[in-house]
Amino acid sequence: MILDAGGPGLAQCGDQVLARMPGRLRDHAGTETHAAVMELRTGAHQLVPAAISELAELRAALSATLAETGLRSASAGTYPLALAQTVALSRGPRYRKIARTMRALAHRSPTMALHVHVGVPDPEDAIRVLNGLRSAVPPLIALAANSPFCEGRDGGFASERTAIFQAFPRTGLPRAFEDYEEYVRAVDALVESGALPDPTFLWWDLRLQPALGTVEVRVMDAQMEVADTAAIVALVQSLANMALEGELESWGAPEVLAENRFLAARDGMQASLIGERSRALEPVAATIDALIRRCRPHAELLGCAEALETARGLAAANGACRQRRRALMHGSLGSVLEMLARRFSPLAELPAGRPEPSLPAWAAPAVQAKPA
Repeated sequence: MILDAGGPGLAQCGDQVLARMPGRLRDHAGTETHAAVMELRTGAHQLVPAAISELAELRAALSATLAETGLRSASAGTYPLALAQTVALSRGPRYRKIARTMRALAHRSPTMALHVHVGVPDPEDAIRVLNGLRSAVPPLIALAANSPFCEGRDGGFASERTAIFQAFPRTGLPRAFEDYEEYVRAVDALVESGALPDPTFLWWDLRLQPALGTVEVRVMDAQMEVADTAAIVALVQSLANMALEGELESWGAPEVLAENRFLAARDGMQASLIGERSRALEPVAATIDALIRRCRPHAELLGCAEALETARGLAAANGACRQRRRALMHGSLGSVLEMLARRFSPLAELPAGRPEPSLPAWAAPAVQAKPA
């Protein structure tokens, strides 16, 4: 999100910012539906550390570009304060189509997500990965929850972004597909009819990107810090490899997965999800701990074991938890936005804070970080 120079408000000037960017940064940036939101895109990398290093560079470069005009940037699933002005939309052709087809939905509060692409060039393998990752969506939502505040209030969701974005059509979990041909038939029925301009208007939690040869995981909130992103990317890549090897399979009726998805968005790391075998509610913290342990051999193979282990720390205090702690400590959402802005760039100097107060049960971290 782009923040105003003179205060905490949103600066609705993404198109202008993009136009003044230096060439390399502009190649990895783009506008989004809302004029106060920009997207940063890394290139394709074989190793997670390389992708995260580029992301850190892009964040620093964007911060420097914005600073030239007194603007700042911050990253979370939602803008936490009340909107002081009507939401403006970007002017690009894609966003004019979104405005025309989504109407009032396009003018909702801005939301920001983290999208992770995993290269799976064979289409049948990609379907296997897509199907396998469906059961991992609720734990990923809980771990990445970073939007407890929106429109100046805490609505009780750890990922308010998930709830807001659900108002759009073609969101949520895709169904399992028998093979790539069935996937193509389903998408073609929507696109060839003219109902959708193109397949990128499918906003599912998981989707294929045939032009890129990737499976795209789209369900996570945008992260406050680069290090948080590293943990999630390592987990996603490792889970995809598990699915590719047949060690992670989709389970549960659609109703169960949908309910788990809701519980994860509402309660974050405090959530209890319906268990695969027990059919009882089980702490998501235990589910994520088990996933990290199962992923470790895959992470070692993929060169992201160190980043994967940092997911334990994120589970202990994810973005939603840290935002709520900050609000309790300082008694204002303005201080939350200030924290988000300070932590956006990995080069920022963070001031030493007071000891953080204890949290009410609904806001406290669910587990403590554990050594590997």
